[in-house]
Amino acid sequence: MYHPKAIVDLIAGNVRKTRNPFGAFHFVMNRWWKNLDLPRDGSTLFYTGLMVQSVPFIERITRQLEALEDTSWAPLVGYGSWIPKRLVQVGSLFMTTPKERAPYEQILKDMVALLRRSGVRFAYRPDLDLYSGILLYDLGDQEAFEAHARFVAKRLQEAGVRTLITVDPHTTYAFKVLYPKYVGAEFEVRTYFELLRLQGEPNGTRVTLHDPCFFGRYLKLSHVPRRVLRDVGVAVADVQQSGPLTHCCGGPAESVSPKLSREIVERRVDQLKQTGAPILSMCPICMGNLKKAGADVQDLASFLARRVSSSGNGQNRKDQT
Repeated sequence: MYHPKAIVDLIAGNVRKTRNPFGAFHFVMNRWWKNLDLPRDGSTLFYTGLMVQSVPFIERITRQLEALEDTSWAPLVGYGSWIPKRLVQVGSLFMTTPKERAPYEQILKDMVALLRRSGVRFAYRPDLDLYSGILLYDLGDQEAFEAHARFVAKRLQEAGVRTLITVDPHTTYAFKVLYPKYVGAEFEVRTYFELLRLQGEPNGTRVTLHDPCFFGRYLKLSHVPRRVLRDVGVAVADVQQSGPLTHCCGGPAESVSPKLSREIVERRVDQLKQTGAPILSMCPICMGNLKKAGADVQDLASFLARRVSSSGNGQNRKDQT
């Protein structure tokens, strides 16, 4: 295990300097939206919080951390915070490849397609789509979290944003619970799947949903994606550890101990495989971690996009926001 303070200081330093945990250029992390002709004006914003886009970066860094953990080289990780900001940003240009980024960028495109198919109106501003800071909170650096959250909230408020359509459990929890509590910033926060209005006919398809901790235990939203799947004719085969009883995928432990994270996710994969049905995830961090343990897992949005596309039975509705 790495010394937690070394990891926290490294992440906090990156967030302070570059507004994301990896010290990357913003344009390197966030380019999925190009050529989609998304409107920029409006008080309702599609908001990724950079979480889906982060997975290829997390996978690359985690492989390096796992290789160094419990070796004589491990203490050197703490010196990463001394590397100049510009050098770290330049390094981010080579951290991931287009092939590695493509599946996660497609998830966001699928979410946009599903929202449009459901008649939801929204804008997208890549310059306002910033990391929420949730990992700082998770790792106990409340001071750094609050400083970053104030910066993000101010940017959104000055732009007249009132509603956020979120795409992952971490960003959803941050804006729905933590921002009002710690920095007094309140937005209407809706997950993308709460706004979906889709239809499809049953054809015997069954899936198993992995509930992320924030959606299952804390935000109590697990029933919503099950409703969406039922609407498109898909049955959900749940394991015992679902909904408010869901088990963690181990993702939050990756930055401190990749080995511990792997032990946790392997147990979770064994649970999910009990149904024999394909596994769906509602969280990019969970999906990446489950895949690392050998699970055949798909993102909920991408599954739904293929489902309604093949059936041709999506139904447009008026603005749901």
